[in-house]
Amino acid sequence: MKDNKKVIYWLLTGCALIFIMVVVGGITRLTHSGLSISNYKLISGTIPPMNDVEWQEAFDLYKQYPEYQKLNNHFDLQDFKDIYFWEWLHRVIGRFIGMVFIIPFLYFLLKKQLTKATIKKSILLLFLGGFQGFLGWYMVSSGLVERPDVSHYRLALHLTTAFITFNFALWIALDIKFPEKKEVNKSLRNLIRFTYVILVIQIIWGAFVAGLDAGFLHNFWPLMSDGKLIHETVFIEQNPLWRNFVEGKSGVQFIHRYLAYIVVGLIVWIWYKAKKIILTSLQNKLLKALLFIVLLQFTLGIFTLILQVPVILGVLHQIAAFFLLAVMTAVLHRFSK
Repeated sequence: MKDNKKVIYWLLTGCALIFIMVVVGGITRLTHSGLSISNYKLISGTIPPMNDVEWQEAFDLYKQYPEYQKLNNHFDLQDFKDIYFWEWLHRVIGRFIGMVFIIPFLYFLLKKQLTKATIKKSILLLFLGGFQGFLGWYMVSSGLVERPDVSHYRLALHLTTAFITFNFALWIALDIKFPEKKEVNKSLRNLIRFTYVILVIQIIWGAFVAGLDAGFLHNFWPLMSDGKLIHETVFIEQNPLWRNFVEGKSGVQFIHRYLAYIVVGLIVWIWYKAKKIILTSLQNKLLKALLFIVLLQFTLGIFTLILQVPVILGVLHQIAAFFLLAVMTAVLHRFSK
Protein backbone atom coordinates (compact mmCIF):
# COMPACT_ATOMS: atom_id res chain seq x y z
CA MET A 1 0.00 0.00 0.00
CA LYS A 2 1.43 3.36 -1.05
CA ASP A 3 1.59 6.41 1.25
CA ASN A 4 0.64 4.35 4.30
CA LYS A 5 0.75 5.25 7.99
CA LYS A 6 4.44 4.35 8.22
CA VAL A 7 5.23 7.14 5.77
CA ILE A 8 3.27 9.62 7.89
CA TYR A 9 5.09 8.47 11.06
CA TRP A 10 8.42 8.88 9.25
CA LEU A 11 7.60 12.45 8.24
CA LEU A 12 6.30 13.38 11.70
CA THR A 13 9.38 11.88 13.34
CA GLY A 14 11.49 14.10 11.13
CA CYS A 15 9.35 17.07 12.16
CA ALA A 16 9.89 16.27 15.85
CA LEU A 17 13.66 16.09 15.35
CA ILE A 18 13.73 19.39 13.45
CA PHE A 19 11.83 20.95 16.34
CA ILE A 20 14.42 19.64 18.81
CA MET A 21 17.21 20.95 16.59
CA VAL A 22 15.63 24.42 16.45
CA VAL A 23 15.33 24.48 20.26
CA VAL A 24 18.97 23.46 20.69
CA GLY A 25 19.93 26.00 18.02
CA GLY A 26 18.15 28.71 20.00
CA ILE A 27 20.02 27.74 23.16
CA THR A 28 23.26 27.69 21.19
CA ARG A 29 22.63 31.21 19.96
CA LEU A 30 21.53 32.62 23.32
CA THR A 31 24.51 31.08 25.15
CA HIS A 32 26.88 32.42 22.46
CA SER A 33 28.12 28.89 21.74
CA GLY A 34 27.81 28.86 17.96
CA LEU A 35 31.46 29.67 17.12
CA SER A 36 33.03 27.22 19.56
CA ILE A 37 33.73 24.59 16.87
CA SER A 38 35.89 26.31 14.30
CA ASN A 39 36.04 23.55 11.67
CA TYR A 40 33.60 21.25 9.93
CA LYS A 41 34.13 17.48 9.85
CA LEU A 42 31.08 15.60 8.62
CA ILE A 43 32.00 12.17 10.02
CA SER A 44 34.76 12.55 12.61
CA GLY A 45 33.10 15.70 13.97
CA THR A 46 30.33 13.50 15.39
CA ILE A 47 32.65 12.38 18.19
CA PRO A 48 33.62 15.15 20.67
CA PRO A 49 37.13 15.38 22.21
CA MET A 50 37.60 12.29 24.38
CA ASN A 51 40.66 13.15 26.48
CA ASP A 52 42.62 16.10 27.83
CA VAL A 53 44.94 16.24 24.81
CA GLU A 54 42.05 16.39 22.32
CA TRP A 55 40.26 19.03 24.40
CA GLN A 56 43.39 21.17 24.50
CA GLU A 57 43.80 20.83 20.72
CA ALA A 58 40.19 21.95 20.18
CA PHE A 59 40.70 24.87 22.58
CA ASP A 60 43.94 25.90 20.85
CA LEU A 61 42.10 25.92 17.52
CA TYR A 62 39.35 28.11 19.03
CA LYS A 63 42.02 30.56 20.23
CA GLN A 64 43.01 31.26 16.61
CA TYR A 65 39.70 32.93 15.79
CA PRO A 66 38.21 36.38 16.52
CA GLU A 67 35.66 35.32 19.16
CA TYR A 68 38.37 34.19 21.56
CA GLN A 69 40.81 36.94 20.65
CA LYS A 70 38.31 39.81 20.94
CA LEU A 71 35.68 38.60 23.39
CA ASN A 72 36.57 35.44 25.28
CA ASN A 73 40.31 35.65 25.92
CA HIS A 74 39.52 35.24 29.63
CA PHE A 75 38.15 31.72 28.98
CA ASP A 76 39.78 28.69 30.54
CA LEU A 77 39.33 25.13 29.29
CA GLN A 78 36.15 24.54 31.32
CA ASP A 79 34.53 27.68 29.93
CA PHE A 80 35.32 26.41 26.44
CA LYS A 81 33.82 22.99 27.20
CA ASP A 82 30.59 24.64 28.32
CA ILE A 83 30.01 26.44 25.01
CA TYR A 84 31.39 23.55 22.94
CA PHE A 85 28.65 21.22 24.19
CA TRP A 86 25.69 23.11 22.69
CA GLU A 87 27.24 23.60 19.27
CA TRP A 88 28.37 19.95 19.17
CA LEU A 89 24.87 18.75 20.16
CA HIS A 90 23.30 21.00 17.52
CA ARG A 91 25.52 19.54 14.80
CA VAL A 92 25.01 15.93 15.91
CA ILE A 93 21.23 16.35 15.83
CA GLY A 94 21.53 17.78 12.32
CA ARG A 95 23.48 14.72 11.15
CA PHE A 96 20.97 12.39 12.81
CA ILE A 97 18.08 14.16 11.08
CA GLY A 98 19.79 13.59 7.74
CA MET A 99 19.93 9.85 8.43
CA VAL A 100 16.32 9.77 9.63
CA PHE A 101 15.14 11.37 6.40
CA ILE A 102 17.41 9.60 3.89
CA ILE A 103 17.42 5.97 5.10
CA PRO A 104 13.62 5.50 5.45
CA PHE A 105 13.09 7.36 2.17
CA LEU A 106 15.31 4.86 0.36
CA TYR A 107 13.53 1.99 2.09
CA PHE A 108 10.07 3.26 1.10
CA LEU A 109 11.34 3.92 -2.41
CA LEU A 110 12.70 0.39 -2.83
CA LYS A 111 9.53 -1.12 -1.34
CA LYS A 112 7.43 1.03 -3.70
CA GLN A 113 5.43 2.48 -0.81
CA LEU A 114 5.43 6.06 -2.12
CA THR A 115 3.27 7.61 -4.82
CA LYS A 116 4.97 9.61 -7.57
CA ALA A 117 3.71 12.86 -6.03
CA THR A 118 5.16 11.95 -2.61
CA ILE A 119 8.47 10.90 -4.17
CA LYS A 120 8.83 14.31 -5.84
CA LYS A 121 7.94 16.14 -2.62
CA SER A 122 10.32 13.94 -0.60
CA ILE A 123 13.22 14.66 -2.96
CA LEU A 124 12.59 18.38 -2.51
CA LEU A 125 12.42 17.81 1.25
CA LEU A 126 15.80 16.05 1.20
CA PHE A 127 17.25 18.94 -0.78
CA LEU A 128 15.94 21.40 1.81
CA GLY A 129 17.51 19.35 4.59
CA GLY A 130 20.89 19.24 2.85
CA PHE A 131 20.71 22.94 2.07
CA GLN A 132 19.91 23.63 5.72
CA GLY A 133 23.09 21.81 6.76
CA PHE A 134 25.14 23.83 4.28
CA LEU A 135 23.59 27.06 5.55
CA GLY A 136 24.59 26.15 9.11
CA TRP A 137 28.27 26.06 8.19
CA TYR A 138 27.87 29.07 5.86
CA MET A 139 26.50 30.99 8.84
CA VAL A 140 29.25 29.88 11.24
CA SER A 141 31.99 30.72 8.72
CA SER A 142 30.86 34.36 8.69
CA GLY A 143 31.96 34.70 12.32
CA LEU A 144 35.43 33.23 11.83
CA VAL A 145 36.99 36.03 9.77
CA GLU A 146 37.05 39.47 11.38
CA ARG A 147 33.86 40.11 13.36
CA PRO A 148 33.35 37.64 16.26
CA ASP A 149 29.69 37.15 15.44
CA VAL A 150 27.75 35.51 12.63
CA SER A 151 26.02 37.47 9.88
CA HIS A 152 22.42 38.14 10.89
CA TYR A 153 21.41 37.65 7.26
CA ARG A 154 22.89 34.15 7.26
CA LEU A 155 21.36 33.43 10.66
CA ALA A 156 17.94 34.43 9.34
CA LEU A 157 18.41 32.26 6.25
CA HIS A 158 19.50 29.29 8.38
CA LEU A 159 16.60 29.62 10.84
CA THR A 160 13.94 30.31 8.21
CA THR A 161 15.04 27.31 6.15
CA ALA A 162 14.69 25.11 9.24
CA PHE A 163 11.14 26.40 9.76
CA ILE A 164 10.30 25.87 6.07
CA THR A 165 11.75 22.33 6.06
CA PHE A 166 9.67 21.39 9.11
CA ASN A 167 6.48 22.81 7.66
CA PHE A 168 7.03 21.27 4.24
CA ALA A 169 7.44 17.84 5.89
CA LEU A 170 4.26 18.52 7.87
CA TRP A 171 2.45 19.53 4.67
CA ILE A 172 3.44 16.27 2.96
CA ALA A 173 2.17 14.30 5.96
CA LEU A 174 -1.11 16.24 5.88
CA ASP A 175 -1.45 15.58 2.13
CA ILE A 176 -1.23 11.85 2.85
CA LYS A 177 -3.52 12.00 5.88
CA PHE A 178 -6.19 14.07 4.11
CA PRO A 179 -6.17 13.13 0.41
CA GLU A 180 -9.79 14.15 -0.23
CA LYS A 181 -10.78 17.21 -2.24
CA LYS A 182 -13.41 19.63 -0.96
CA GLU A 183 -14.90 23.06 -1.53
CA VAL A 184 -13.00 25.97 -0.04
CA ASN A 185 -13.88 29.53 0.89
CA LYS A 186 -11.49 31.35 -1.46
CA SER A 187 -11.69 34.67 0.35
CA LEU A 188 -10.73 33.10 3.68
CA ARG A 189 -8.07 30.93 2.05
CA ASN A 190 -6.44 33.98 0.45
CA LEU A 191 -6.48 35.83 3.78
CA ILE A 192 -4.76 32.84 5.41
CA ARG A 193 -2.18 32.76 2.63
CA PHE A 194 -1.46 36.47 3.05
CA THR A 195 -1.15 36.08 6.82
CA TYR A 196 1.21 33.14 6.31
CA VAL A 197 3.54 35.31 4.22
CA ILE A 198 3.47 38.10 6.82
CA LEU A 199 4.22 35.56 9.58
CA VAL A 200 7.26 34.25 7.68
CA ILE A 201 8.51 37.83 7.25
CA GLN A 202 8.00 38.38 10.98
CA ILE A 203 10.07 35.27 11.74
CA ILE A 204 12.84 36.56 9.45
CA TRP A 205 12.92 39.85 11.35
CA GLY A 206 12.92 37.93 14.62
CA ALA A 207 16.10 36.23 13.39
CA PHE A 208 17.51 39.67 12.55
CA VAL A 209 16.77 40.76 16.12
CA ALA A 210 18.56 37.67 17.45
CA GLY A 211 21.52 38.04 15.09
CA LEU A 212 22.07 41.69 15.95
CA ASP A 213 21.33 41.27 19.70
CA ALA A 214 18.72 43.97 19.14
CA GLY A 215 16.57 42.64 21.97
CA PHE A 216 18.94 44.18 24.50
CA LEU A 217 17.90 47.69 23.43
CA HIS A 218 14.65 49.58 24.11
CA ASN A 219 13.53 47.21 26.86
CA PHE A 220 10.20 48.94 27.35
CA TRP A 221 6.64 48.26 26.25
CA PRO A 222 4.40 49.43 24.63
CA LEU A 223 6.75 52.28 23.66
CA MET A 224 10.37 51.79 22.65
CA SER A 225 11.47 54.11 25.46
CA ASP A 226 10.47 55.06 28.99
CA GLY A 227 7.97 57.61 27.69
CA LYS A 228 10.53 59.85 26.03
CA LEU A 229 11.28 60.13 22.33
CA ILE A 230 14.13 57.96 21.11
CA HIS A 231 17.01 60.20 20.18
CA GLU A 232 17.49 60.19 16.42
CA THR A 233 21.19 59.32 16.74
CA VAL A 234 20.13 56.08 18.44
CA PHE A 235 17.48 55.15 15.89
CA ILE A 236 19.21 56.39 12.73
CA GLU A 237 22.35 54.28 12.68
CA GLN A 238 22.82 53.63 8.97
CA ASN A 239 22.71 55.49 5.69
CA PRO A 240 20.75 55.23 3.46
CA LEU A 241 17.65 55.20 5.67
CA TRP A 242 16.31 51.79 4.61
CA ARG A 243 19.39 50.02 5.99
CA ASN A 244 18.27 50.94 9.50
CA PHE A 245 15.41 48.48 9.13
CA VAL A 246 17.59 45.54 8.08
CA GLU A 247 20.94 46.31 9.74
CA GLY A 248 20.30 48.84 12.51
CA LYS A 249 19.42 47.39 15.91
CA SER A 250 16.72 49.94 16.68
CA GLY A 251 15.17 49.78 13.22
CA VAL A 252 15.12 45.97 13.16
CA GLN A 253 13.45 45.86 16.57
CA PHE A 254 10.96 48.49 15.41
CA ILE A 255 9.90 46.32 12.43
CA HIS A 256 9.68 43.19 14.59
CA ARG A 257 7.55 44.95 17.20
CA TYR A 258 4.99 46.38 14.83
CA LEU A 259 4.78 43.35 12.57
CA ALA A 260 3.75 41.49 15.74
CA TYR A 261 0.67 43.70 16.04
CA ILE A 262 -0.15 43.06 12.38
CA VAL A 263 0.22 39.28 12.76
CA VAL A 264 -2.06 39.24 15.82
CA GLY A 265 -4.61 41.45 14.04
CA LEU A 266 -4.64 39.27 10.93
CA ILE A 267 -5.09 36.05 12.92
CA VAL A 268 -7.93 37.58 14.95
CA TRP A 269 -9.50 38.61 11.63
CA ILE A 270 -9.14 35.05 10.29
CA TRP A 271 -10.80 33.67 13.42
CA TYR A 272 -13.65 36.20 13.25
CA LYS A 273 -14.23 35.66 9.53
CA ALA A 274 -14.23 31.87 9.91
CA LYS A 275 -16.98 32.07 12.52
CA LYS A 276 -19.37 33.09 9.72
CA ILE A 277 -18.97 29.87 7.75
CA ILE A 278 -19.58 26.21 8.52
CA LEU A 279 -16.39 24.58 9.84
CA THR A 280 -15.33 21.02 10.40
CA SER A 281 -14.37 20.01 13.93
CA LEU A 282 -10.68 19.96 12.97
CA GLN A 283 -10.82 23.40 11.34
CA ASN A 284 -12.48 24.83 14.43
CA LYS A 285 -9.86 23.31 16.75
CA LEU A 286 -7.00 24.54 14.59
CA LEU A 287 -8.32 28.10 14.53
CA LYS A 288 -8.71 28.12 18.31
CA ALA A 289 -5.17 26.78 18.67
CA LEU A 290 -3.90 29.44 16.26
CA LEU A 291 -5.54 32.24 18.23
CA PHE A 292 -4.20 30.90 21.53
CA ILE A 293 -0.63 30.46 20.29
CA VAL A 294 -0.38 33.89 18.65
CA LEU A 295 -1.54 35.55 21.88
CA LEU A 296 0.93 33.43 23.87
CA GLN A 297 3.71 34.29 21.46
CA PHE A 298 2.89 37.99 21.65
CA THR A 299 2.96 37.88 25.47
CA LEU A 300 6.26 35.97 25.51
CA GLY A 301 7.73 38.56 23.17
CA ILE A 302 6.81 41.38 25.54
CA PHE A 303 8.33 39.71 28.60
CA THR A 304 11.42 38.58 26.68
CA LEU A 305 11.99 42.21 25.73
CA ILE A 306 11.32 43.97 29.02
CA LEU A 307 13.37 41.39 30.97
CA GLN A 308 16.28 41.84 28.53
CA VAL A 309 16.25 38.42 26.88
CA PRO A 310 16.79 35.81 29.59
CA VAL A 311 17.78 32.52 27.95
CA ILE A 312 14.67 30.61 29.04
CA LEU A 313 12.28 33.27 27.70
CA GLY A 314 14.28 33.67 24.51
CA VAL A 315 14.04 29.92 23.86
CA LEU A 316 10.31 29.83 24.72
CA HIS A 317 9.68 32.76 22.38
CA GLN A 318 11.38 30.88 19.54
CA ILE A 319 9.49 27.66 20.38
CA ALA A 320 6.18 29.52 20.30
CA ALA A 321 7.08 31.00 16.90
CA PHE A 322 7.81 27.49 15.68
CA PHE A 323 4.44 26.16 16.83
CA LEU A 324 2.67 29.24 15.50
CA LEU A 325 3.96 28.63 11.98
CA ALA A 326 3.22 24.90 12.29
CA VAL A 327 -0.41 25.50 13.26
CA MET A 328 -0.65 28.17 10.57
CA THR A 329 0.55 25.57 8.06
CA ALA A 330 -2.10 23.10 9.24
CA VAL A 331 -4.78 25.80 9.02
CA LEU A 332 -3.71 26.73 5.50
CA HIS A 333 -3.77 23.07 4.50
CA ARG A 334 -7.24 22.46 5.90
CA PHE A 335 -8.65 25.57 4.21
CA SER A 336 -6.92 24.97 0.86
CA LYS A 337 -7.92 21.53 -0.37
